[in-house]
This record gives sequence, structure tokens and C-alpha cells, in this order.
Amino acid sequence: MKIIQLYKNEARLIKRAIANNREAQNVLYELHSPKMLSVCRYYIKDIQKAEDVMLNGFFKVFSNLKKFQNSGSFEGWIRKIMIREAISFLRTQKNIEFSIEDVGVDETPSSTINVELEVSDIQKLIDELPEGYKIVFVMYAIEGYKHQEISEMLNISVGTSKSQLFKARNMLQKKINQLNRKSHGAIEI
Repeated sequence: MKIIQLYKNEARLIKRAIANNREAQNVLYELHSPKMLSVCRYYIKDIQKAEDVMLNGFFKVFSNLKKFQNSGSFEGWIRKIMIREAISFLRTQKNIEFSIEDVGVDETPSSTINVELEVSDIQKLIDELPEGYKIVFVMYAIEGYKHQEISEMLNISVGTSKSQLFKARNMLQKKINQLNRKSHGAIEI
């Protein structure tokens, strides 16, 4: 299978989906829903709620399909919708809190990690972060947003975004170090 052919098929599917072809919409959904559920799951711990958010996101995708410009990747366009939908959901749940204490963000956590973690273990560690830390961490470290973009999307200052990322990294580093000590038989006091 050629990647170019897949792109052409996707462009054709998009045109058919815009014309309300249910089969084309279903194929697009089937192609992208596994990844988009993962995106929603990064932000939302409860899998059923993440699925609901993803379904609402796909409703918006298909409602706004005519607005897709073909100037970037279709998957990236869908991903942005899912991220905004997840953030909107969290706002309605009032789960987002950003601590505003000042932290020096010039320091970086140690990067010596000697423990092997499964994806599910990493997701669990991320899920344990406070919501504000988690959202900024996922947006920056996983989604690749810059602090300016994060601040605009979350209506926070750039400094708050940097502070939340710093705190999230420190908290994750501590948790990974604890796992590292446990996996090497060290006793915690």
C-alpha cells in the first residue's frame, strides 16, 4: 500500500462525507476513532467519559467538515477538535485548577530514568497529576503545543503554563524515581 494512495482515498472520502455520504463518514470515523480516543483519554481519566467526548468531537468534525481546508493533515485537524472538546468537557466539570505559586522554571528535572514502563503505566502516572498540571503537560510534551498556544487555549498566562509544566515534570520524576527504587529492591523509609 502506498501512502500517497491512502491520502488520495482520504481526500475522496472527505468529499463524499461532506456530501453526507454515511458510508464515507463511517469509514473516516473507523480510521480515526482509535487515535482520537487516545487523545481524549490523555486528558480524561474515565474511559466512558473520554468516549463521550470523542463522540461529541466527531459530531463537530462532521458538522464542520466543509471548513477543512486541505492545507494540513486531516488527522491533525481532527486532533485539534478533540483537544478542544476535552478541555471544554473538563471546564464544565470544573476539574481544571492552576496553582499560581511562583516556581523557578529554569531548573529541569533529572533525566536519569532506569525503569522500563509500559504505556499503561505512563498513562496512570499522568492520570495521577492534578488536572492543571496534566493538561499543560499533555499539551506541551505529547501534543507539541508551545506555551503561548497553551496560554491562549486555556486562558492562562505563559508563566502559569511554564510553571504547571515544571511542576508536572517534577511530580512525574518523583513518581518514576519511586518506581525505579521499588524495581531495584530499594526500601523506602
